[in-house]
Amino acid sequence: MQILPNTENSVQPLLLEEEKGNQLFPVFVKLNKLRTLLIGAGNIGLEKLTAIVNNSHNATITIVAENISASVFALAASYPSITLKQKSFESSDLEEIDIVFAATGNNVVNQEIRNITHQKGLLINVADTPDLCDFYLGSIVQKGDLKIAISTNGKSPTIAKRIKEILKEGIPDELDETLQNMSALRLTLNGDFSEKVRRLNRVTKKLITPKRGFAERNITWLIWIASVLLITVIGFSLWKSEPEFQSFVLNINPIFYWFLGAGFVFAMIDGAIGMSYGVTSASFSLAMGLPPASASMAIHISEVLSNGIAGWMHFKMGNVNWKLFRILIIPAIIGAVLGAFILSSLHAYAAYVKPLVSFYTLFLGFVILSKAINIKRKRTTKKIKRIGLLGFVGGFIDAAFGGGWGSIVLSSLIAGGRHPLFSLGTVKISRFFIATLSSLTFFTILGGSHWEAVLGLIIGSALASPIAARVSNKISAKTIMVVVGMIVIAVSIRSIILFILKLV
Repeated sequence: MQILPNTENSVQPLLLEEEKGNQLFPVFVKLNKLRTLLIGAGNIGLEKLTAIVNNSHNATITIVAENISASVFALAASYPSITLKQKSFESSDLEEIDIVFAATGNNVVNQEIRNITHQKGLLINVADTPDLCDFYLGSIVQKGDLKIAISTNGKSPTIAKRIKEILKEGIPDELDETLQNMSALRLTLNGDFSEKVRRLNRVTKKLITPKRGFAERNITWLIWIASVLLITVIGFSLWKSEPEFQSFVLNINPIFYWFLGAGFVFAMIDGAIGMSYGVTSASFSLAMGLPPASASMAIHISEVLSNGIAGWMHFKMGNVNWKLFRILIIPAIIGAVLGAFILSSLHAYAAYVKPLVSFYTLFLGFVILSKAINIKRKRTTKKIKRIGLLGFVGGFIDAAFGGGWGSIVLSSLIAGGRHPLFSLGTVKISRFFIATLSSLTFFTILGGSHWEAVLGLIIGSALASPIAARVSNKISAKTIMVVVGMIVIAVSIRSIILFILKLV
């Protein structure tokens, strides 16, 4: 370790730098791996020795002093790695030494020791003389493995001690237990670096978040459960006491109940794997006999509420990349409105458009299967750049063919190096605006046809959305993607075969 020569040319720039603030570089030194020399064994030497052994119990220390106080003798007796030499300091004492502490109480002697020490290329701390020091000993706050060092750049040790007292009182002793638990958790984490950081951030967030009661922590769930219970109780009471209500429910087109269940299931799948609501809903709608334009309208109107809820949940959980959102949203809306207009204009040719949509969903079914097989494939570190074009294409295809926003945009963002969780949250909240504008386009041209299917998808997907957002990181996506891919492929092939049979 080399020390710069103490000349005017080298000192002056350093003084100018110090004027700008604390220029000290904070480090934590492994004194148990170094050989330490302490010169002086009076009260000042005792203070330095106490600081050293309190922070590094196994430090190898040699003490050189003409007079050694009884307190230093007593303290040294408790540490076998401390060697006492009652004699005057000589330059030979610096042999096989790595770091030096001078505590003689004599400024002239301390200056001489510093000069000899620098000639040997060693660092030195001179007690109570900041100008002669290469490093300072800060005030220390320690809670188990947590250690905080405080420096005032040698200006006021008293202030450093006061800050130490504040921190020592304010930091709970239990924090060391938390630190040990975090160390154990760190060893169990899998995945890439960003995923490990995300999980550790989620755990450590509790350290700065005020402790909340059960009701405050679960207010969203409590409101949702209370709403469902209220609706259930009212519905059950009306069913029992009002024959007109029974008649109304029983006379609803059964297609409503089919789409109600389908909307719930598809929204749960979409929440678990971040895609497939559109493609599964489109395949199901075509299989139930809806024209492509009406099917896409039903899907997008239902997505307004479900994606609004899911987007809000992801926003509350901090999963939205707003810079990515701003780049994506405008081109996506333009593409979605254009796709909705073209498909609605071809409503009279639904019989010919339907097989095209079926071929498209068949293709997406194979895409989903492919993604399931390669789900653990390492993502590229090169981020996708043409996000605006990706948004336009995704929005257009999603509206024109009834789905594909998640399959195209989300998968492309992740494959292009974007963070999966933030990509999912951003895609969800942007889908709310895309669904709203494309729905208005569909409704303006088509009106309220097939309202039972639309209402069923709206209610079913809305019921599932809060749950789906919560479970998006807790369900293994691979199995779900395989099942969804196979179902979409099977339904699409069925629709294509039926079309061919009609032609024959």
